Amino acid sequence: MFTRRDLLKSAAATGALAATSGLAMPAIAKGAAIKLGYVSPQTGPLAAFAEADKFIIDGFMAATKAAGLNYEVVVKDSQSNPNRAAEVTKSLIVDDEVNAVLVASTPETTNPVATTCEAEEVPCISTMAPWQPWFIGQQANPGDPKSWKPFNSAFHFFWGLEDVIAVYTNMWGQVATNKKVGGMFPNDGDGNAWGDKQVGFPPVLDKLGYSLNDPGRYQNLTDDFSAQINTLKSGQCEIITGVMIPPDFTTFWNQAQQQGFKPKVASIGKAILFPQAVEALGKNGHNLSSEVWWSANHPFKSSLTGESSKDLADGFTKATKRPWTQPIGFVHALFEVAADVMKRADPTDSKAVVAAIAATKLDTIVGRVAWDGANLPPFAAKNIAKTPLVGGQWRLKDGGGYDLVIVDNKTAPNIPTGGKMEAIV
Repeated sequence: MFTRRDLLKSAAATGALAATSGLAMPAIAKGAAIKLGYVSPQTGPLAAFAEADKFIIDGFMAATKAAGLNYEVVVKDSQSNPNRAAEVTKSLIVDDEVNAVLVASTPETTNPVATTCEAEEVPCISTMAPWQPWFIGQQANPGDPKSWKPFNSAFHFFWGLEDVIAVYTNMWGQVATNKKVGGMFPNDGDGNAWGDKQVGFPPVLDKLGYSLNDPGRYQNLTDDFSAQINTLKSGQCEIITGVMIPPDFTTFWNQAQQQGFKPKVASIGKAILFPQAVEALGKNGHNLSSEVWWSANHPFKSSLTGESSKDLADGFTKATKRPWTQPIGFVHALFEVAADVMKRADPTDSKAVVAAIAATKLDTIVGRVAWDGANLPPFAAKNIAKTPLVGGQWRLKDGGGYDLVIVDNKTAPNIPTGGKMEAIV
């Protein structure tokens, strides 16, 4: 296949030939659209992550048009499939000739997109996956830290496993338990990272005096968790944690209730980020807890529109008649960063765009995004920008539905809490 990289090299060679022969190269049309590719899981089991995509992109197009800027956004659905994510990224690069690729939502989407962009030397900005499964998961040998290498074209902003572990254990410390933890880790990028004995939960929990009972990896979309439930029940686990996709946690939690397994704490990544996922559990969703990346109460505003977090959340609810969700802030921030980068670089010069991404220092609706290496190990400093994380708990409202209450902010004191952690039973 004749790739985008081949095309750029060919164009450079043609330009050099034209210069030596005295011919003028045709100038890029003034005001030509800056073309952004965007990949997310709009269908399949991860579709909840992309619920706000249209709302955010419509807002981005309106804001940039009002500012006299000419953008085009080419949207592709990964279908929650890593292979499909790589395929549509190649199409964006080769067929659509985008100036940069944006991608969001779990390593199954972000990693194949970033890997493809890196191979094609096309700028890529990624978010909504803990940085370890993003960075380490793309290495040729994830098990050998000495072999890990930074990327040239791909950049990522989000929090890390160290942050979610700190948030979870801070929440657990507010409740009296026997410190016996059951781990539900699937056989995917997130699950393997969270359960990893070197960079995941096990070493930190051990250091803090918790004992982890890990029943082993399971396949996503499992329909019977009886074996895992029996293991955790017999292990007297009063705390459950893990990183499950929404349909799997619904199955697991309903079966746990039916089988009489009722832990005091359940802090689950990914699955219960979304109000509809908790509401699907009925009253059994009360006091479930998770990490909170962004909320309507976060004290940040958009560099693109000037909206506060509450403004953006309220705008989504008004436009869709649905409650706000955490990915809204990060998808918006993704386009904030892209707009800021394109102000500072020639969109047609991939190297200039990459340099502009690396130099970013932007206050966004999810907090400051800067690839400055802060709070990161040296091997990840070039490609990762960390964002703040707090802990929250779902509370059943008197009139039905749920509120997400922030109950721990030790890792980000500037984000206000709204209550204290409570036991499920």
